[in-house]
Amino acid sequence: MKVTLIGAGNMGGALAHGWLKSGKVELTLADKNEALLRSFRDRYASVRTTTDNAAAVRDADIIVLVVKPWLMPAVIGEIKPAVRLDRQIIVSDAANFTTAKLEEAFGQKGQFLYVIPNIAAEYGASMSFVAKGAETADETTEKVKRLYEICGAVSLVEESQVAAGMMMASCGIAYVMRMVRAMTLGGVEMGFYPSQAQQIAQQTMLGAVTLLQQSGLHPEAAIDRVTTPGGVTIKGLNELDMAGFNAAVIRCLKAGLKH
Repeated sequence: MKVTLIGAGNMGGALAHGWLKSGKVELTLADKNEALLRSFRDRYASVRTTTDNAAAVRDADIIVLVVKPWLMPAVIGEIKPAVRLDRQIIVSDAANFTTAKLEEAFGQKGQFLYVIPNIAAEYGASMSFVAKGAETADETTEKVKRLYEICGAVSLVEESQVAAGMMMASCGIAYVMRMVRAMTLGGVEMGFYPSQAQQIAQQTMLGAVTLLQQSGLHPEAAIDRVTTPGGVTIKGLNELDMAGFNAAVIRCLKAGLKH
């Protein structure tokens, strides 16, 4: 599978690392930052790099655009003369740059998809949302789904659901990290060194997720296994409730949908 990825920043770089580590993707990486491209060449013998976006897309089966949304029109303008929409798949990984915007920018119909992964793609642990355009074939969607599954879990959704998915998983990874940070600070206050406290918080988060995945339990059912009458766990849970924890998380997730 020949993939061209334009944009090697935080998100594009994470995808590039995930795909290159797998050895399953023939990747061309394009970016204007030559020093950044050199860092990939130094690490991966198989990667092809270029600062020329138009040259990067010519032989690709799938073209993945991972640049800031406001840069997308300019990038598409660069590659448009070299793109063959009759045989190439175009994927937007730019927030809110939907398949309709791709069609408008290219000025014709094509095999367009809108995908939002997260930065855990580098370690094969992303949660990615894949939405296809009106003209996109199911077999094309399946091909893109398999590409992103190399970097983690994938959910096929309607395009209208991608924004919510982005808040839960792409932005949401930062919210989970804030929880880990808060637990770390609490651990330091209770007497652990910061590195110890962070390791404990991380392992606890991993343990909770693994338990839910392996057991299939609803979170509340799993919480009941930890919470004994009159015990210390219920006291902590009640403090979270009194502080408005659930409501704060929900408001946090919905905040980005207002823009």
